[in-house]
Amino acid sequence: MAQRPPGSFRLLDRPYLIACAIGGVLLVVVVIVAVALVSPSGASQKAKAAPPPPLVAAPRITIPPAIPPADPTKLPQSTTYTAIEGAPLDPGPVVGTDGTVVHPQREIVVYTQPGGAPIARLGPQQIGDTWLPAIAQQPGWVEVLLPSRPNRSAGWIPDNALDRAVTPYLIRVHLRSLNMELLKGGRPLGGWTVGTGKEVHPTPPGRTFLLGSFSDSAQQYSPVILPLGIHSATLDSFGGGPGTVAIHTWPTANVFGTRSSDGCIRVPSDALHQLIQVPLGTLVLIDEN
Repeated sequence: MAQRPPGSFRLLDRPYLIACAIGGVLLVVVVIVAVALVSPSGASQKAKAAPPPPLVAAPRITIPPAIPPADPTKLPQSTTYTAIEGAPLDPGPVVGTDGTVVHPQREIVVYTQPGGAPIARLGPQQIGDTWLPAIAQQPGWVEVLLPSRPNRSAGWIPDNALDRAVTPYLIRVHLRSLNMELLKGGRPLGGWTVGTGKEVHPTPPGRTFLLGSFSDSAQQYSPVILPLGIHSATLDSFGGGPGTVAIHTWPTANVFGTRSSDGCIRVPSDALHQLIQVPLGTLVLIDEN
């Protein structure tokens, strides 16, 4: 008898196949019923999506309004020649900022704090254009260092009439080591041994800034003088001026590395050549190191 190919069947085998088919169907039915009994109620239903988290509204930022005085002209002007009573002092340590400097487009009022009491007027011109470093900011307000006495004077000004810029420069003066550094973008451009104030008229430490740049034909010691936003703590006036501390050079090199000035910072000529390229308003950090 011929052998069947693997997997084939004969017609005579049909009753056996039918019985197997019926048994398979019954097995499937039993499995479905068992699953239905074991499954939790409602498992066949589509899972409901979790509700979204409740929306939380962003807090409303209230900008304190600037309340102008009845007569702004009665306020003192903040310049290197004046003292501002009630001006808050710079609270920060002797560290840098992000380099933001601001210029008032017109005369504006300076306040003790955002929405606080008015204390001074600040004009667009000082020794050249007025550029001041921003040491703190709030919505609608900027805190700046002021050019007036007392040293480290600061104040808040509204930001709606300001030009803004960013200076990448930073000047550091170390009083103990008699050293000055010029940095740009955090990288040193130069370092020099300098002269500072003598013991009876010391150079005051703290955060200040380049207030101006000018030449004075009446003197022979420096082709350019760079006044800062600080003053001598022991001299109310000097050389006809209000005792403003400045950076300048000196005709003899024996003053560098000594404390021999009346508070000013004496630098070599190559240092002055680089410093006159630095924008007004740039921070000058004077520390005790």
